[in-house]
Amino acid sequence: MTINEEHYVRIGGVEQWIQIRGESANNPVLLVLHGGPGSPYAVFTPLIRSWERHFTVVQWDRRGCGKTRARGTKQAAPFDRHLEDAIEVTEFLRAHLNKDKIVLMAGSMGAIIGLPLVQRRPDLYSALVTTDLYADMHRNEALGYARCLERVTAAGNTKAARDLEKIGGDPAAWDLKAWQIKMKWTMATDPVTPNAVTKLLFSLALKGGVYSKREAWHLLAGFLATQKAMFSEYMSFNAYDMSVRYELPIFVFQGASDVLTLTDLAQEYFAHIDAPHKEMALIKGASHFAAFTQPERFREELVNRVLPVIQPRSGGTAAEAIPSGCRR
Repeated sequence: MTINEEHYVRIGGVEQWIQIRGESANNPVLLVLHGGPGSPYAVFTPLIRSWERHFTVVQWDRRGCGKTRARGTKQAAPFDRHLEDAIEVTEFLRAHLNKDKIVLMAGSMGAIIGLPLVQRRPDLYSALVTTDLYADMHRNEALGYARCLERVTAAGNTKAARDLEKIGGDPAAWDLKAWQIKMKWTMATDPVTPNAVTKLLFSLALKGGVYSKREAWHLLAGFLATQKAMFSEYMSFNAYDMSVRYELPIFVFQGASDVLTLTDLAQEYFAHIDAPHKEMALIKGASHFAAFTQPERFREELVNRVLPVIQPRSGGTAAEAIPSGCRR
């Protein structure tokens, strides 16, 4: 039976918007934690329709974001509140869709919630899939800055070079405006998908059919407001400060040429992960937003890597069907 639902669900005392789509109620549930930290991924619904053949895909506009903001909840919240909200959303989905566990997909800054979430409540999730992975934010931004400065200097872009040199290369010294300058030039000089946020996310918000014009305005306003409200938290995030031990399968699907959430740093963190099962795949021809610039290749990774682990064909458990360890 096809599922196509939208709900405002009271989560943590606030009505929050959830979209549920899929071609069969028997399929596993995939809950998407968006990045930004205020960039709802429901805008990408038209691009990932094929995923709905294999998963019941759930999009959730968090506090201060998108349709939840348009409903009247404009105030952003700290990451720990988002984490508690995510647990409540998961419990709602388990009851509403009659599932024991669900797959969690955390993208970009969504991983700042997703990684500690599955450590706190591994009992709720059959697997964690991360993409556009932030592991060590300070190191990621320092190295990303240096590489961006190299690109603009090599291209003779004196304006960009001046802007970057003015803010300096130490992320600990940046305010929000300085970080936005770094992000602006990093995205503009992405050799694979330049300016993907404006060309893809904001364009789909206005024209993709999921958001009304009013809701798209709230999406943009929430995008900016959450950056400001949560800046100090996400800039200090370091996954290495947590345990690298996870009690569930971990998958990292990363753009092979990601200049925002650096691919080599994601690979480095993956090597440290201790989990019953882990796999990493590099999406060729992709930078940031690999799931949405290469949705079919990403779907193939979900189907060929994740489904066999969470739905083993044998009569045994997932752990019995798939050997523990690392596969690339």
